Amino acid sequence: MYLRLENIYKVFPARGGSGEVTAVHDVSVSIEKGEFVTLLGPSGCGKTTTLRLIAGFEFPSRGRIVLDGLEINELPPNRRDMAMVFQSYAIFPHLNVYENIAYGLKIRKLPADQIKRQVARVLELTELGGLEKRAPNQLSGGQQQRVALARALVMEPKVLLMDEPLSNLDAKLREQMRTEIREIQQRLGITSVYVTHDQVEAMSLSDRIVVMNLGKVEQIDAPQDVYRKPKTAFVANFIGRTNFVPATVAALEDDGLRVEALAGALAVPQPETPRRAGESATLVVRPDAIRLTQQAGQFAGVVKRSTYLGSQVEYEVEVAGQVLIVVESDPRHVIVFPPNTQVGVNVLAEAVYVLP
Repeated sequence: MYLRLENIYKVFPARGGSGEVTAVHDVSVSIEKGEFVTLLGPSGCGKTTTLRLIAGFEFPSRGRIVLDGLEINELPPNRRDMAMVFQSYAIFPHLNVYENIAYGLKIRKLPADQIKRQVARVLELTELGGLEKRAPNQLSGGQQQRVALARALVMEPKVLLMDEPLSNLDAKLREQMRTEIREIQQRLGITSVYVTHDQVEAMSLSDRIVVMNLGKVEQIDAPQDVYRKPKTAFVANFIGRTNFVPATVAALEDDGLRVEALAGALAVPQPETPRRAGESATLVVRPDAIRLTQQAGQFAGVVKRSTYLGSQVEYEVEVAGQVLIVVESDPRHVIVFPPNTQVGVNVLAEAVYVLP
């Protein structure tokens, strides 16, 4: 692996000087060269501290950080061959676009012609051509973000680090910049570590996602596996919206399990952790894995709330005393079931996941 975090701990003194706070607890992550990995989790989960440990702005209390075969625990940031894009962009207001991008190269005292070539390359890459002489206050938010990205890329680092770089942009611009960042990263093949609390950002950008909670790693997987096969209830609840349905294993079958749930029975795929008849289980049922019908279904339900959102309709449906969230986005469905409507409820069994 190109970049490895091995059993990393980071302990800070508690406020008031009494005791300690463990911000990062036994975190181990291995990242391949050219991979885009996102650290995802709620505020205070340790993701930004982990990024700062990789960058060298903090040093681990225990554990090892290895880059390209070399342990870098004690190296200062300027000797780690990494570049960072910050949430606040950190663009120098007194320098124009060209000067901002060239700043790090000038500090390295590279020849003027080499600086010119490298800056020209990233200007083209980040679509900033023609803006070289503009001051930062003459740029839009998206253009300022591109300058920050270009300034990092021009250093040709081994690892590109990004700390919630899109959080200051509006929703439409965030979506556009997500696409551009991913395209540039793939074109360059640069190893990237990205921090965000935005699940959509993580899902759309990443080769793999590291889900963190309370300083620990909950799951490391490809986006589709984090969504479809969460390892813990926290991951299932944090990534997307989820219905947790209590169930009892009724029988083991060749291709899965038959479970009793919602006052009925359901055949579900075989879980990764083997189960025995009679055991309790928790089913992860995503809102888009449920279909409502005017006819009888697998289960009988009553609509408690319905919300028309244009591209989709969101329901709360009570089934056997449990309220389920249901999201329907089929454009063929023009009927919106009003509250108190009795409906048939069908669950796409192949999309149900049994929590380990």
